[in-house]
Amino acid sequence: MLLFSVALLAGFFFLIFSADFFIKGTSAIARNFGVSPLIIGLTIVGLGTSAPEMLVAGMASIQGNSGLATGNAIGSNIANIGLVLGSTALVAPILIRSSLLKRELPILISISIISYLLVIDGDLSRLDGLVLIAGLVAFLYWLLRSAQHNKRLNTDPLATEFEGEIPTDLSNAAAFSYAISGLIGLIISSKLLVWAAVNIATAFGVSDLVIGLTIIAIGTSLPELAASIMSVIKKEPDLAVGNIIGSNAFNLLAVLCLPGLLQPGTVDSQLVSRDFPIMLGFTLLLFFFSYSFNGEPKINRLKGAAFVIFFAAYLSKVYLDTLGI
Repeated sequence: MLLFSVALLAGFFFLIFSADFFIKGTSAIARNFGVSPLIIGLTIVGLGTSAPEMLVAGMASIQGNSGLATGNAIGSNIANIGLVLGSTALVAPILIRSSLLKRELPILISISIISYLLVIDGDLSRLDGLVLIAGLVAFLYWLLRSAQHNKRLNTDPLATEFEGEIPTDLSNAAAFSYAISGLIGLIISSKLLVWAAVNIATAFGVSDLVIGLTIIAIGTSLPELAASIMSVIKKEPDLAVGNIIGSNAFNLLAVLCLPGLLQPGTVDSQLVSRDFPIMLGFTLLLFFFSYSFNGEPKINRLKGAAFVIFFAAYLSKVYLDTLGI
């Protein structure tokens, strides 16, 4: 058990640093080729923050542990809102000024509902995976069009916040080096992480779904937690929310599709009856918390505390269900 625990921690450590290297390299390459910071932030960085989940889901699916893959996708979305945004709002209230984020939130809700409808029959087929991939293409197209529109208007504060986050001092050679080393690190660390997680699940006699929903989901959400807290400390609140909305959309479209494409089959009934509805509930709560009818929309400390409390209640529910209570 000690070996698996050490391997799990090492996998998380290298996964986080590899994802950072990969995002830094790919975003610098795009910037060097003249791509606008807003487009880079919404697409390349957005996909990059979901890279840990994608690699873990891909490795788990290839090895036949589809429960780990689906649990990671849904659990990460719950952790991103409940743990990451909740904790971030406790550090400093999050003022949402970006009009783009306000348009992106209803789309995230639509993606969440469609994803749920695809698995509500208890099966995730290759056709379902293809539908999610098609949704990913459509979502990326919408992001690109929206970014270009906002660039012409030059009004969205999110563009300014992305501007300060994307490296400007990396040559193409250095950027490619970062991107390639980050990708290699992601592949190796995700394989190590899945191996350790599966063995821990076996040792404790729990399903790989539970490990995916809890340990793996929280671990792969750590980069978002660090990035969001740093964003509000640096007075970039829209970036904190934008990272979460983008990551959650990509988790459903680019991560959940992988078990359907690589290992189609039945979905754990608990995921359909418990975890997916809870994820939808968190997403709807984020939607209502992010709008205001009198003044600027803000996720204050009270709302942040509510997110954290609901997340703790969810983990307790998973734990009690695992014990059969």
